[in-house]
Order: sequence, then structure tokens, then C-alpha cells
Amino acid sequence: MKRKYLSMAVGCALLAPAAFVQAQEQPQPAGQPQATQLDEVTVTARRRTESIQDVPVAVSAFGEEQIKDLQASTVEGLQGAVPNMNIAQGRGSANSVNVFIRGIGQPDALQTFDPGVGMYVDDVYYSRINGALFSLFDIQQLEVLRGPQGTLYGKNSTGGAIKLTTKNPFDNEGGAVEVTAGDYGRLEGRFYVSGKLSDTVAASIAGAKITNDGYVKDADTGRRYNDDDTEALRFKLALNPTDNFRATLSVDTTKQDAALTMGRPMADLRQTSLAPAGVIVLQPGQTGEWNRRARTSFQDGQGQYLKHSGASLAMDWDINEQWTLKSISSYRKLKTRSFIDIDASEYELGDVLVALNQDQTSQEFQLHYDNGSNLHATFGAYYMKENVPSYQEAYADDLFSFLGAKVPFLRTIDDDLTTTSNAAFAHVNWEFVPSWTVAAGVRWTKDKKDYDRSTSTFWGAPFSALNETVAFAANASWTAVTPSISLQKAFGDNLMGYVSANRGFKSGGFNGRANTVYDTQHAKFDPEYVWTYELGLKGSSADRRFRGSAAAFYSNYSDFQARVSQDVGTFPVLNAAKLNIKGIELEGSALLGEATTLSAQIGWMDAKYDRFEDFRLDPSYPGFDPNVSHDHVPFSPDWTARVALQHVFALGDNGALTLGGDVSYRGKTWLSVDNRDVLSQDAYTLLGVYGVWDSPQMAWQVRAGVRNLTDKEYKTEGQEFASVGNIQTAYYGLPRNWYVSLRYNF
Repeated sequence: MKRKYLSMAVGCALLAPAAFVQAQEQPQPAGQPQATQLDEVTVTARRRTESIQDVPVAVSAFGEEQIKDLQASTVEGLQGAVPNMNIAQGRGSANSVNVFIRGIGQPDALQTFDPGVGMYVDDVYYSRINGALFSLFDIQQLEVLRGPQGTLYGKNSTGGAIKLTTKNPFDNEGGAVEVTAGDYGRLEGRFYVSGKLSDTVAASIAGAKITNDGYVKDADTGRRYNDDDTEALRFKLALNPTDNFRATLSVDTTKQDAALTMGRPMADLRQTSLAPAGVIVLQPGQTGEWNRRARTSFQDGQGQYLKHSGASLAMDWDINEQWTLKSISSYRKLKTRSFIDIDASEYELGDVLVALNQDQTSQEFQLHYDNGSNLHATFGAYYMKENVPSYQEAYADDLFSFLGAKVPFLRTIDDDLTTTSNAAFAHVNWEFVPSWTVAAGVRWTKDKKDYDRSTSTFWGAPFSALNETVAFAANASWTAVTPSISLQKAFGDNLMGYVSANRGFKSGGFNGRANTVYDTQHAKFDPEYVWTYELGLKGSSADRRFRGSAAAFYSNYSDFQARVSQDVGTFPVLNAAKLNIKGIELEGSALLGEATTLSAQIGWMDAKYDRFEDFRLDPSYPGFDPNVSHDHVPFSPDWTARVALQHVFALGDNGALTLGGDVSYRGKTWLSVDNRDVLSQDAYTLLGVYGVWDSPQMAWQVRAGVRNLTDKEYKTEGQEFASVGNIQTAYYGLPRNWYVSLRYNF
């Protein structure tokens, strides 16, 4: 079965490049009617609008209708649609997202770690993975850039960037109202209204209310988990008072109030007996099929709350025909209060409260030059200041016993992280001779972090004398220069190739799990760096019915920031590893006949450690753990593939009916740095189908679909705290689910 799906994906992904070569060799006979074409795809990956076929960057782009066809209601729905990308709801959190591109991401969800993949909305960088599980309700386009970004983007990103662009009020007059209902109590409402208030002023407002009851429940109490209750609103005011000035003010807010996100304990949950010394198994690890049932020690009402709001102002001045100045100012505020049952059981082993109160201010200036023919340049400066105070509690009343009685245990944490980032960058694109273009850029970055932390540990009787408070304060700064260069050759009107080299940087930081005096003395960790070398080919047929791209890359990734489990309550961060990552990515679309569209993506990746310096693997170390290995890089499956097929049936005066479906494949994936066997997911395949009816004037639309048609059970994420009660918790993807939506466009 695995070979069958891989061969299908390879064949479809190669179809488009092969087709444009054939079309160039065999031109259409004179007088033949013009064939129907694929819609042109434009992107802003290089800070200006270009055809996706002309950009020497590995980028996938999705418009509003394509996002719907992915059956994606949040950014997590991109899973499977982009080669060599892993994107999933974060570990035990309803409001965060975990993203890895080409093997690079954020292995620890704590706020003291920086994302490896940058998230942008209307060119504003979102610094936390909390609040980044965006609901897609007014998106004009979504782009995924693979590989290091920095000489064109506000913040350095080692793995890549996900760039969301919301609708422009001037370009989207009118609006739409949509209602969706489905199983598991799914009920959603979305609206968008936009229009010109005058020739120079336009405004829009968009909103969404998204609810579902959750697909995990407690069989005894009937409590539901893994649900959603989200409200989102965005207002935009666009101004164009003169021919050479444009400004857009955007204000948005999102509120989510969900129950717990529950996983499944995969290993034996253990209690440590202090006297007599030993280990007590509280609950055996679960095996076999999961019945989506869970128990928790948290009370009803102890759920996960988020409020995320912000405002941005983007202004463009056309100084003259060659020069344009752009300013992007932004302020964002994020508040979360999330109870997370890390051990996913009725026991208090790793239950935590994590509350953040983050705010972020950023300012970016860009100066663009375009001589109208062969030279484009971007010069930029970027500033961001982020404050992330947090309060945490860890409950572990079942972790220790003494003479058969439980020993109460509570840990409280107050910390405050301030990050200041300054950067300057430049990028020049020069067609130095016809058909040959060189692009070169460089970025200077300085990140400074100030961290204060206080950890208090409270033991119950008879160990109350062990209560202690550990506090420390530290600061550090890191500076990096990250260049990029590419050489591009146009082999004709419809075919181009490129080679590129890009360096990425992610700053160091301080361990947000430093709970002991020893931890505080070794809390600082160093930056990560990556060099990525890429060879790419993009093209289309002369009649624009076939389009495809291919990219091969090699990444040299050093000083990987790995959070590991050492002893009880001790989680050091090691700059442990050097990796070599290589891969191939193919994407293609083909218009078959006049009404059938075939598209495919496939990624192959070989991610390996050159070294992983881990003291826990020394047999002489008292905490030596033979179950730990570093044979596999987490969240880096060897194969990712997807094939999608869509056909439109013309119904004359009755409108049009579209039927579509896709099949996606993902190779074996390891969900923890320590390669715990129970925290891995074997290769799996998912199927989805949908149907859409559009009225003759496109005013009404009815859409119905089924995701995960075969009800495949698969893991997407893992919590690994084996040194605390042997916690190894897995989180699962959605079961089979259906929905029906009704949309009215006006």
C-alpha cells in the first residue's frame, strides 16, 4: 500500500514538469482555439508581487478557494499540503501550533524558546506559538516558504515562514455570510463585509464564531475534551488619499475558551516510593486502538483560555517612480490561562497551570527600489520588543509516597522574559545579462534577552522542611550576520532554474524549566545556525495548462537546542546536536480537459544527526536510560505526499457541481527528541472528499465534506517528561468527521 500511494504521488507531481517540456516540443497547430488555463498564482515572498514561477524560493501558495478545498478551518489544516512540513496543534494546548519545516522547528513549547518557523499576518511577525493556531476566516492568500528567511522578512527564521495575507477592502467589495454544521457538535458562523466609503477610503469587517463539543470524553462523567469555542473579529480601514500614498489600519481580537486538550498515556505511570524505596505503577500504559476516552484530575471549569488582540498600521509612500518607502507598525497582546494535564490521567503527576501575559511591539521600515527593468532592491530595518511574564503551577500529589501515604507536592513559578531584537537587512535582485539574475542579501541581527525567575517548591508532611525557593536573574545578547545568495536562469518564457544558499539564525536563551540551583547555574543556551543550499526548477506549459516545480536541498544545522529529561524535576537544555538534512520536493498542477484539475505534492527528506552530545547516554551516569536514543530527528518523516483531484460539472441554468477529494501520505514520525518508542507514529494515509454546489450567479454555495474518511487513528504530537512519573503522552488527530456549510455572497 505504501508503494502504491508513493508511486501515485510521484507520477502526479512529475506530471506538470514533464507536460510543459512536451508542450514546448509540440506547439499547438495554428488556428486551434485557446485552451483553458490554470489561474496564475502570485506571491509576495520577496516583498513584491511576482508570479510564483519566477521566484527562486521553495514556496507553496493557497488562495481562499484552495484553502476551502483543503477542508481547513485553521492553519493546522495545511498538514499534508506542503512538502516536508509538519504542522499540528501544540502539545496539550488548544491555542498553540507546532510547526516544523524541513526538520527545523521548536521542540519545546515553553515560551522561553523561540519558534524555528516564523508566523506572519499581513507582514506582522507573531513571536509566540500560543495564539498562532489561526482560524482562517478572512484570508486572501496563505504562503509557506521553506528554508531560512531573514534578508527580506522582519524576524530571522531558521526553518521557514508561514505568511497569511488578509483581504484588502479596496479589492473585495461586497461580502459573504457562511454557516457550517457537522458532527461532534460542530457549529461555525463566519462573515465578511467590505466596501468603499469613498474613492479614497474603504473598510472591512470580518468575524467568526467556531464551536465544537470535542471528540474525547470521560465515559463516567460525560465531560468533553479537545473541543473549541473561539470568537474572532478583524476590522480594516484602508486609505488611498493620493496616487502615491496608501495606508491600512487593522485591528483584531480573538478569544478562545476551551476545555482541556487530553492525550493518551502511552507508558506506565509511576509513583516514586521514598520509603521503602521503590517504584509503584499507578496505571499501565495504553496499547492498541484508542477509544478516545480520558480521565483527568482537573475539575470541571479548569480549561484553557486565550485572548489575543492587536493593531497594525501599514503605510506605503511612492517617493518617485523608482523608490517606495513602507512602514509596518504593530502592537500585540496575548493572555493565556491554560490547565494542561500532561500525564493525561486521573493522577496528579504532571498537571500544570501555565498563564502568560505577553505584549509585543514591532516596527519595520522597508525602502524598495525598482528601476523598471533589471534591478530591484530592498533595504530594511526591524525592531521588536517583547515582554512575556508568566505564572505557572505544577501539581504532583501522586508523584511521591512515604510509608504508603501520598506526599503532597506543589511547585510555583514566576518568571519574566524581555526580548529586544534589532536588525538591518538588504536584498538586491539584478538581471545582469538577459535571462540571468543574481540575488544577494545580508542581515545583521542583535537579540538581547533579560530573564528573571523564581521557583518555589512546597512539600507536604513529613518533608515540609525541604520547602525552598530558588531565584536567579540573567541577561545575554547574541549577534549574527546571515547572508543569502541565489543565481537564476530563465531557459525560456516558461522554464527557469535557480541555485541558492541561505544562512539562518535563532537566538539563544534561558531554560524556562530551571527548577534547581544546579539548573540556574546552567540555564543559558546558545543560538542555533543553519546553512541551506538549494537547487530548483520551475516551469509551465506554453498553454498554461500544466505547472510544476522541483527543489533539492541540503541543510547543515548546528547547535540544535534540545530540551531533555534528566532527573526528577530537572530538564536541561543542551546545544547538543549537529544535523545534516537533505531532501527533494515536487509540486505540480494540471488542468485535464476543461473541468478537471489534478494537483500533487511530494517531499522526501533524510534528516540525521552528525552528533548528539547527551551525557545521559553514558552507562556510568547514575541516570543512564537505555530507552533513550537519537537515531531519528523528531517531526521529520522521510516521505510526505498528497494527490488531489477535482472535477466541475456544468449544470446550465442550475449552476455548477464540483466534486473533489485528496489522499495524503506521511511516513513514520518520531514525536520526541528522546525517540521514545511509544511516542512515534507509523506511516499512515488519510482520505478526504467534498462536494460543492454553486448557484448560476455564484450568490449561493453549498459545501459538504468528510475528513479522514477511513477513520484512521494517528498521533500528531507528544509530551515526553519520562523523569517525572514516566510521563509519555500522545495526542491524536481528528477522527472521521463530516460537515455541511451554506454560504451567501453579496
